[in-house]
Amino acid sequence: MQSSAVSEVERRTQAERTALSDARMLDAAVALICERGSSGTTLKDVGERAGYSRGLASYRFGNKGGLFAFLIRAIGESWLTALRGATRDKVGLAAIEAATDAHYRFVVEGSDAIRAFYILWFESTGPDAELKRVVANIHERRRRDVVAWIEKGIAAGSIDPAVDTLGTAEQFCAAIIGIVYQWLVTPDAAEHLHFLHESLKRQTARALQPPRLTEN
Repeated sequence: MQSSAVSEVERRTQAERTALSDARMLDAAVALICERGSSGTTLKDVGERAGYSRGLASYRFGNKGGLFAFLIRAIGESWLTALRGATRDKVGLAAIEAATDAHYRFVVEGSDAIRAFYILWFESTGPDAELKRVVANIHERRRRDVVAWIEKGIAAGSIDPAVDTLGTAEQFCAAIIGIVYQWLVTPDAAEHLHFLHESLKRQTARALQPPRLTEN
C-alpha cells in the first residue's frame, strides 16, 4: 500500500516536472522564433534557453516540426479557452463581436507568443505535414464556431436568413488572418490594429443584420 502511494507521488512529481519543462521550452521557443525566425531556431538552443540540457528538446519533441506543432497547439488551446469565456451564452452578431474583441486583446496582451504562433501559422503552407495538419484543424474549428454563431443568430431572428452562412464565416476568418498579417508586418501600429478589428465588426454587422421592415 505504501509502495503504491509512493509510486503515485512519483508519477505526479514527474508529470509536474514535465509540465514545467514544457512551459519553459515553450517560452524559449517563442522568444527564439521572435528573435531569429523559425529557420534560426534550433532544438539545442531551445533547450539551453530554457535552462536545460541541449538534448532535452530533441528528446521531448523529436524534431523542429514536433516542437512547432506543440507550440501551435498550446497557444491555440489558450486562445480557444479565452474565446469560450468571451462568447459564453452569446449567439449571432453578439458572439462574433465578442470574439473579435477577444482576438484583439489576445494579440495585444500575448504579443510575443501570438507573434510566434502566427509566424508558424503562415509557414504551415510549406512542406511540414504535421504543422499543416495542426493549423488546418485549428482553422476548421474557428470556422465551425463562426458558422454556429451565425446559424443560431438566424434561428433567433437577429441575422438575415438569406445570409450565406459558410461563405460569411470563411470571409470573417480570412479577414482576421489578414489583420494579423498586417500586424506582423507593422507591429508598432497598435492603434491601426484596434481600428481594423473595429472596422471588421462594423462590416460584419452590415453584412448580417436582417433588412429593416419598411413602414406602410
